[in-house]
Amino acid sequence: MEIIRFADIRPEPWRNGGGVTRELARHPAAASAQGGSTQDGSWDWRVSIAEVSTAGEFSTFPGMERVITIIDGELLLLTVDGSEHPLEKYRPFRFSGEAASASSLPTGDVRDLNVIARTGAFKGYTSIVEISKKRAHPVFEGQLAVLLEGKATVAPGTLGENTPDGGPAPTSAGEPLELSRYDTVVGSDTRSPEISGRGFIAVISIDPVDA
Repeated sequence: MEIIRFADIRPEPWRNGGGVTRELARHPAAASAQGGSTQDGSWDWRVSIAEVSTAGEFSTFPGMERVITIIDGELLLLTVDGSEHPLEKYRPFRFSGEAASASSLPTGDVRDLNVIARTGAFKGYTSIVEISKKRAHPVFEGQLAVLLEGKATVAPGTLGENTPDGGPAPTSAGEPLELSRYDTVVGSDTRSPEISGRGFIAVISIDPVDA
């Protein structure tokens, strides 16, 4: 079970110097090992959390598609190729990474969750999900789940094994681990992690595009 702890991620400046971002994950990960910046587009997809404290232009990412979601703060006004879009909290918005875009902050600072994927290779999706203590939410292969607010724990999913009547029976799920705000759970299909608690998570799916 893999957890990316937000507290362990150092902030990096935007490509245009207008803010800072913390990268949660990218593909291929080797781009990082080869010295590529989180901002230089040497990857096919990337998930990050940015802090926006001043109005101004966003970095451009030619050949990419973006999904942006406000996760802290009330409102960001995003102008994309001359059209203004009011982005409210927890409402994902998709736009071209190569479009000229700029923001204003009518209600103050915001944090946003960014999913950027290379057009024609991958498609990124963001869903906001309310979690429950009674029913754990699984995180599957190709997904990331980010705790946005509230209190939550994550445990390995159950494994099936044969019962006397031949049907499956769950094994022990293991000891749950506590999540802090913006911690990210990496999905798996072999023993999908399960998140439970009270609050909201962002479930990010990165799907390969069929050739």
